[in-house]
Amino acid sequence: RHGPEGGDRGPVIGFVLQFLNAQDKTVYISGDTVWYEGVEEVIRRFPIKIAVLFMGAARVQISPSHLTFTAAEGVKVARALPDAKIVPLHFEGWKHFSESRGVIAQAFAEAGLSDRLKWLEAGRSEDIV
Repeated sequence: RHGPEGGDRGPVIGFVLQFLNAQDKTVYISGDTVWYEGVEEVIRRFPIKIAVLFMGAARVQISPSHLTFTAAEGVKVARALPDAKIVPLHFEGWKHFSESRGVIAQAFAEAGLSDRLKWLEAGRSEDIV
């Protein structure tokens, strides 16, 4: 895939989970991807209620581009899914993350979307539905 800057984005991944007895609880798991037309298409095609977004703007030495959503891209997803809870994941714990929880929280606060975020605690089970 080619990103908005024209650079090669490499492989992207994402999943949509729907349940036969609860289709109103559709979950989107972004995986390692960035905002591009494929994400927009998924958002249009499915009634997503929970968006689990790999954020942190991960960067590696072999590519000048980020490999996971930036905080700004997370805000784009939230705006495109006005009825969905946004669950940020995959943004801390490794050196290749360039945006922390604080950066993500600030971007959502500035966009007026803080109430849409659902922060999970590592090692703890949570009901996010």
